[in-house]
Amino acid sequence: MRKIVLIVVFGFLTFGLISFSKSYFTPIYIEIPENWPKPVYDFKKNPLTEEGFQLGRQLFYDPILSKDNTISCASCHLQATGFTHVDHELSHGIEGKIGTRNSLTLQNLAWNKHFMWDGGVNHLDVQALAPITSEVEMNETLENVVKKLQNSEKYVGQFEKAFGTKKITGQLTLKAISQFIVSLTTTNSKYDKVKRNEEKFTEMEQKGYTVFQEKCASCHKEPLLTNNEFKNNGLSMDPDLKDLGRMKITQNSKDSLLFKVPTLRNIEFTFPYMHDGRFKTLTEVIKHYNSGIHKSKTLSKELQQPMNLSDNERTELVAFLKTLTDKTFLFNSKYAYPKENNF
Repeated sequence: MRKIVLIVVFGFLTFGLISFSKSYFTPIYIEIPENWPKPVYDFKKNPLTEEGFQLGRQLFYDPILSKDNTISCASCHLQATGFTHVDHELSHGIEGKIGTRNSLTLQNLAWNKHFMWDGGVNHLDVQALAPITSEVEMNETLENVVKKLQNSEKYVGQFEKAFGTKKITGQLTLKAISQFIVSLTTTNSKYDKVKRNEEKFTEMEQKGYTVFQEKCASCHKEPLLTNNEFKNNGLSMDPDLKDLGRMKITQNSKDSLLFKVPTLRNIEFTFPYMHDGRFKTLTEVIKHYNSGIHKSKTLSKELQQPMNLSDNERTELVAFLKTLTDKTFLFNSKYAYPKENNF
């Protein structure tokens, strides 16, 4: 039997509004699996409601957030691929502009303290500002986004439903987007079902899980399959991108070539891999860790020695990684492109 903890994330909205009763909004209940850590996102400051979630969902899929109304959040974060892109190595923006990094997946963000590959954003409620204002992504200003939304009769009505006011602000826009993406939880893969004693690994998957626990779990910590830290994972610097990772934010040489440890959940579908999308397959990724580590001063201590896996062990590890796929998440209609009759 699946055990969960229901977290009620609803309360009075405090955005300087005239008081509204709790019944005015529809609360959302977040399912937290038993034995999972407590989320770090402060739901009290942005209470989740069905109205806020649906508004955020609409904004997530709407190219109105970009300067020329051609690029939406979903352009780089596709549901069926774990809310990332798979058709190119680096993210693409308006006017055919190309970014400098592969987009990260949007999964279980309530447990994240830092966002972006370099941790340049430290709060989910402002994370959307990065792509909106990036010259190579949406190239827009929050001020202009608000103006466009305020001129939309549909959005004025949706903001009133979600926040009790017809006055659209940048803060409320960002909070609505957060309500949608913080709700993107994935907890029902075969791996999860095995942990709940609902299913069993095959012999190959079990052997792969043993390899994973010995070689990978220190950085890709269970159950989130990430430790949310920044590591130098032995990639040589791309000579064109010259990406120094977290050092760009901290200006500390000790952070040179350190990048966020991504979650492995739904890894089967979130290719290409690494911050620059250089690997297209899991086999390539494992080969890198097995024998392709580039030595440097900031190389993670966990990677000082190669994995030295046999051919069989590499195959078994891939088999286990595929058990992290959660198809109920990848094809959940409530996260999909919204139909007009939902609003």
